[in-house]
Amino acid sequence: MISKYRKQFNSNFTHQKYSSFLQNLTKDLLPISFRVAETPIFIPPDLQEKLIAAGEEIISLIRQPGFKELTSKSIPDQWKVPGDEKHPHFLTFDFGICRDQNGELIPKLIELQGFPSLYGFQAHLAAQYIGCYELDEMASFSPFFNQMNKEQYVNLLKEVLIGEHQPHEVALMDIDAPDQKTAIDFYLTQKYTGLKILSLTDIFREGDQLFYEENGKKIRLKRIYNRLIFDEIENKTHLFEQSFDPRIPLDIEWITHPNWFYRISKYTMPFLKSDFVPETRFLNEIDPLPSDLENYVLKPLFSFAGLGVIIDVKLQDIKNVKDPQNWILQRKVQYEPVVQALDGGVKAEIRLMYLWPENGEPQLCINLARLSRGKMIGVRYNKDFDWVGGTVGLMEK
Repeated sequence: MISKYRKQFNSNFTHQKYSSFLQNLTKDLLPISFRVAETPIFIPPDLQEKLIAAGEEIISLIRQPGFKELTSKSIPDQWKVPGDEKHPHFLTFDFGICRDQNGELIPKLIELQGFPSLYGFQAHLAAQYIGCYELDEMASFSPFFNQMNKEQYVNLLKEVLIGEHQPHEVALMDIDAPDQKTAIDFYLTQKYTGLKILSLTDIFREGDQLFYEENGKKIRLKRIYNRLIFDEIENKTHLFEQSFDPRIPLDIEWITHPNWFYRISKYTMPFLKSDFVPETRFLNEIDPLPSDLENYVLKPLFSFAGLGVIIDVKLQDIKNVKDPQNWILQRKVQYEPVVQALDGGVKAEIRLMYLWPENGEPQLCINLARLSRGKMIGVRYNKDFDWVGGTVGLMEK
């Protein structure tokens, strides 16, 4: 998107460099089970300013005193977790890059989450793009916002994750942590902060306290960096019998509390009114239906990774919905193919990633980006394409 850097990058690109980049990316780490794109994105200053403004508008809604009441119906009864949910420690906002009526680049909100993303991996990914492609010969680039550097970022990440505890008292938890597609992010997070990586069944309960064993010694957990998505365990709740049920009162700190996964989600979008947010309404509140349904996307509230989304909406799709209160109808976002690959334009999405420390303010830190040639951004829509997949946005320092 910064044409001089794009032309320079593309003219110097070789498949050998890309192969070397991928090798360096996983050196002394784990294999990556998702596609990493050939290129970073070069984010121009005016788009950076719009992204920051769009994020601030969303945060202003989240910080309203009545936000919890506004989103009280977002949490499924069977997945409500007790405990303090003072504020989310992570905020991630996904924006499709489009053009406005004046032809200027503008971010349009696609989805948002009060749930962590690849906070460890993205810093590593940016460093590898810059180093392996020798981008510092073009300019001084950074994936960080607000003049933050990597050392400051890692210190803030450690503050949020570990807090006043010892690293061995904090665990990153997922259903089967070592085998997750994002396991490389888990190990990089461990490298930066020293926390433990545990699967759900590595943890056991005694009374209201949680423990794990290491070298025959029982160690009490005081804080959980939660990476467990309840959708993934909905049909595996028998695992709670082998470990613990997060829905009972426990003497544990959640980073971040699981209820924020639902509060800040697709459920939040109908409450956002902004130039950066496409028109979004709860399906049960729409009367009459739009006559141009082909210009809308139908999304289930309680799903993740794009599952259940209907892109080309027809009236029969609406009639087939049995629980319209759990669906939203969102005006389609027209992605602009703003990233020039060797053989044409590619669509882009940029995720803003915030950290929100205890007794502090939410801080926009880093980003994640994805490139797509398919109908949607996800992996299943981009099979057999190149110059697609996960990447990072780089900005001039």
